[in-house]
Amino acid sequence: MNLGQVSLHVRDSARAQRFYGETLGLRHLYTFGDLSFFDLDGTRLYLHRKDDADWQPGSILYFRVDDIQAAWDELGRRGTTHLEGPHVIFVHDSGVEEWMAFFADGEGNTLALLEQRPPKEQ
Repeated sequence: MNLGQVSLHVRDSARAQRFYGETLGLRHLYTFGDLSFFDLDGTRLYLHRKDDADWQPGSILYFRVDDIQAAWDELGRRGTTHLEGPHVIFVHDSGVEEWMAFFADGEGNTLALLEQRPPKEQ
């Protein structure tokens, strides 16, 4: 099995479409009504508009990147709200470092960048 689709609640469809399409650069698949779909490298991201009374934050989506600092800086240039900058969260026995950084989507959801760095040369 693999993951086919992930859903997030949003408050404003047009604003969310701009953020995920223009700011994050995800490929827009289709929209009908208040439902928008984007491609996450083969997994669909489904944005579902909810009234404030029904809205709740969703799971944190972790976007894998090759260079977390460069991605973080670029998101800042694109106007994202930074929540927590790039930092190591774990080092595996193999020496691989897990790096993460957190930002907001403007809809009340938290998103993250994820980089796995190979062991440092000894």
